[in-house]
Amino acid sequence: MEKKNPNHPEKGSQIKVDPITSLKDIANLKKLLEDNPRDLALFVLGINTNLRAIDLVQIEAEQFIHAKVGDELVLKEQKTSKGRRITLNGSVLKAVRPWALQCRDNEQKYLFVGRNGKHMAANYVNKLVKKWCEKINLKGNYGSHTLRKTFGYHQRVAFGVDIPTLMEIFNHATQKQTLEYLCIQPEEIRDVYMNEL
Repeated sequence: MEKKNPNHPEKGSQIKVDPITSLKDIANLKKLLEDNPRDLALFVLGINTNLRAIDLVQIEAEQFIHAKVGDELVLKEQKTSKGRRITLNGSVLKAVRPWALQCRDNEQKYLFVGRNGKHMAANYVNKLVKKWCEKINLKGNYGSHTLRKTFGYHQRVAFGVDIPTLMEIFNHATQKQTLEYLCIQPEEIRDVYMNEL
């Protein structure tokens, strides 16, 4: 009998991961990772973009060597085969460029390399995120998709980005799907009831 991987959901079901909702927890994770430039670059790039782990690990170091704030990172999404343009902000460049320079000096093509010398496996990103969250005692279910969800959560909650824009960013079909994905629908519905007339 074939052994089941506990990280894979049953066919037709999903394992849901949480976004990191606290800015303090994000700051604690950055502090935890500050002595590991690869992991810091991965974390900061992940929470500042809507990229899936499979796309993060495909990024080449050369794409960041001469990048400036406002430049675009252009790539083809593995899951959808669609082109994606990501505008780079200052936090991303501050964390990623030093690592990209090290990668170039070590003749390493990809930013995030695995033991085989090729790009890191996406499931390893999942293990890393779980490990980081455990180290700062975050309660909840975390994994590689946490990075993408954290981006969306804070775009909506902290920066007030509207749902139609987030739908477009995440390539979702409905607003309900986006709200559920970002784990904020119950909060927003509860907040509506707190509005007094």
